[in-house]
Amino acid sequence: MAPQLDGFAVGVTADRRWEEQAELLQRRGITVVHGPAIRTLPLISDPRLLAATEELIAHPPDIVVANTAIGVRAWLSEVESHGRGDALVAALRQARIVARGPKAAGAVHAAGLDVAWRAPTETLAELRDRLLTGGVAGARVAFQRDGADGSEGGGLADELRDAGAEVVEIPVYRWQLPEDVRPALRLVEAAIEARLHAVTFTSGPAVRNLLAIAAAEQLDGALLAAFAGPVTAVCVGPVCAATARRHGIERTVTPSRARLGPMIRALGEELEARVEELQVDGRPVAVRGSAVVTPAGQVGLAAREVQLLRALAERPGVVVSKGELLARVWGPGTGDPHLVEVTVARLRRRLEPVGVAVATVPRRGYRLTGAPQGVAGSGGSGDTDDADDAEDADDVEDDLGAAGEAVAEVGCGAMVGAGPRASRERSP
Repeated sequence: MAPQLDGFAVGVTADRRWEEQAELLQRRGITVVHGPAIRTLPLISDPRLLAATEELIAHPPDIVVANTAIGVRAWLSEVESHGRGDALVAALRQARIVARGPKAAGAVHAAGLDVAWRAPTETLAELRDRLLTGGVAGARVAFQRDGADGSEGGGLADELRDAGAEVVEIPVYRWQLPEDVRPALRLVEAAIEARLHAVTFTSGPAVRNLLAIAAAEQLDGALLAAFAGPVTAVCVGPVCAATARRHGIERTVTPSRARLGPMIRALGEELEARVEELQVDGRPVAVRGSAVVTPAGQVGLAAREVQLLRALAERPGVVVSKGELLARVWGPGTGDPHLVEVTVARLRRRLEPVGVAVATVPRRGYRLTGAPQGVAGSGGSGDTDDADDAEDADDVEDDLGAAGEAVAEVGCGAMVGAGPRASRERSP
């Protein structure tokens, strides 16, 4: 059985099948923050779809490009509702059908049609190369579009035309920005503030849209910095990953097969590798995302607390100066040592119940140590000035611990979690 990953939080940008993603992640104990960056708009009864279909029925194509499973199914279903399903299938049966991948091929087979070839890498680029190498001059090509507006799909149609083909485009659905971008914006803010450990993308347009939503609030630079740092971008396949790279997200996790299940497994492996196992005064301590786990129990930490703990945990028992912690956690140029004092006080309160203490070495700094037996949970770590600052902690940094309730509303979005502890995010 795969190890539990409670303590980690993942943002989901999909609109379709996002509940399935959430369920798969929750099984591992992961907290899910849903901020859809894309909306799939079906072109039901669109005159262009019906006109293109009638054109193909009257003049059957030589080649059919099946691009997406949802597109093929939606096209056939819509035409069937207008009483022209049998006529369309009869026209398509005369053509050589090529599919971008196994899901699109499966939708074609379900309609009782044969697939002559499918792209092993599941990319339109490979499908394009296959068609152009075989020659399409004079051929009539029916091209089922995805939801993009003039991006990769539009480029393929133009290249086929340039090679001499007559292309009939089949618009079945369109991808747009969500009507309400606030949940996606909250996801962006959570990533920037390191309250998320990963964000999943199941399409290239979702990548573009999330960055566009961030850019509208002048947060795109900070979001790209988060993806270059503590937040992992997880892409469902190579096309999505290529889109991420074109838009400045260089580091991605991509499964070997472009499927939801393999994507979740690849994400799980990435998070498992980020679990830190420590020894503090001979006691095992695991830092798992935003959670600290010891034989005495588990506690959730806020993002700054986790960063400070990691800075101390690199050298357990060694004194780390307040200035070094300030630079490591808040960045160079931050000059208020009170931030360190307050965060240490909060961290101390959380850690002592599970047998870990942050000790103060006067005029030198702080070190990580084991809590004395019988003292755990008492707050007695020997530092009065930091303890006094604890009352101010909530004014300096929101408590956004890693675990979540079954469903906790986050503004207009939703945080769905499976951890043992929870704290509600405050409205901005």
